[in-house]
Amino acid sequence: MTNRRVFILQSVIGTSALASGVAMAAAPMVAETDANAKSLGYVADTTKADGAKYPKHTKDQMCSNCALYQGKAGSTSGGCPLFPAKEVTAKGWCSAYAKKA
Repeated sequence: MTNRRVFILQSVIGTSALASGVAMAAAPMVAETDANAKSLGYVADTTKADGAKYPKHTKDQMCSNCALYQGKAGSTSGGCPLFPAKEVTAKGWCSAYAKKA
């Protein structure tokens, strides 16, 4: 009886660990070719933003210092509500950039 209880307990713990591991998997990166990304002028590297199309863009504007960026400080990527279930690069940029207060 004890072995059966141990087995069931280990199975439950193992399944919980597996489920949390899946939940912790990083979201895919948004592609510059994504329709929403294209409409916002998103680039993974702020230095590659189209200055002619977006004349107010400056090289110090990037996702990591945007009010919409949800990544942790120092991370290379993070979430953005403009791209649900995807991540943007910390050094990226789009036309919806809003400086963090």
